[in-house]
Amino acid sequence: MRKNLLLISALSLFTSFLFYNCSSDDNAPETEVEVPEEEPQKEGIENYVTFENVLTAFGDGLSQSVDGTFEFPTDSHQLQAIKMYIQDHCPSRDCDEWDRYANVYVKDQETDTWLEIGRFITPYWVGTEKLERGLELDVTDFKSLLSGETELRIYTETWNDKGRTYSVDFDFIYGETDYKYSAVVPVIQYNKSSIDGVPYGSSHDLEMNKSIELPSDIEAAHLRTIISGWGHATPNDIGGRGCAEWCFRTHNILIDGVPEFEHYMGPLGCADNPIDNQSPGNWQGDRAGWCPGMMVPVREDVLNAELFGNSFEYEYALEDWTNNGMNGDAFYAISTFVVVKSNSPITEKPSVN
Repeated sequence: MRKNLLLISALSLFTSFLFYNCSSDDNAPETEVEVPEEEPQKEGIENYVTFENVLTAFGDGLSQSVDGTFEFPTDSHQLQAIKMYIQDHCPSRDCDEWDRYANVYVKDQETDTWLEIGRFITPYWVGTEKLERGLELDVTDFKSLLSGETELRIYTETWNDKGRTYSVDFDFIYGETDYKYSAVVPVIQYNKSSIDGVPYGSSHDLEMNKSIELPSDIEAAHLRTIISGWGHATPNDIGGRGCAEWCFRTHNILIDGVPEFEHYMGPLGCADNPIDNQSPGNWQGDRAGWCPGMMVPVREDVLNAELFGNSFEYEYALEDWTNNGMNGDAFYAISTFVVVKSNSPITEKPSVN
């Protein structure tokens, strides 16, 4: 009987406890759960001036390249695009009169490596004043490196003291982007100058094959290639077109031994160049994939998602042709980069070996 009384008493106390707590919860203020606000999308264009009237030239006390350190914004995940503008100043025709190989580089601070972000060919005798902002190129692929304190280099393969004088500025364009984050890694860079490229039609020991491993946490990837041909080597193509400046060829990028992408090194319509005051000079003749007074085209090849998180074999294959050695050498200046993108931060870059 005593045990039953104790059990009834305990149940009574427990019921009272539940009733009290339920009553108290009903009267208590609701706890607010903090939901982080989504970062508002930044809009508009911010302009950043880098090189201003810098001279690249050859001779005592002169240099074919100029380096500089500049401060860029650090909110690259908000960027829709980055455009680079190169103004080649030569209003009085007192610059290097020839069509010269030239490019702009950014330094990857982690690897201490210079990456070619754009290549252009100077016009004959004149500058780019006929274009309001000069030559234009989309360099969004390099937004992970064009951030914060950034080192840039501009180079011209000039061989006189007149050289070329440049100003370079960038538009950082904010707005809805395809992917917030990206990373870029060089695959091959045989592009220091026109004659430091890949010999065409003769033997060489440059590596044209690479093993590339892509991260698994990416949503898109592509190869970015710039290529231009140089030299007047023989045998000539029909019409006296020597290689590699004038001969039209088709190159292939092989993925795991299979040709996946074609690069046709054919006419771009040099005679239609808006910089049409390059006289004297053979600026209207169609070269192999480039023109005097123009940017060298960027060739973008989208990689299959099946490669994400895996490794594959890359090969850049030139069309078969043999230099007979009767009129000098031929070269292709080539740079290829692998670019990966994601809407989540990229924790691991591609590996290239």
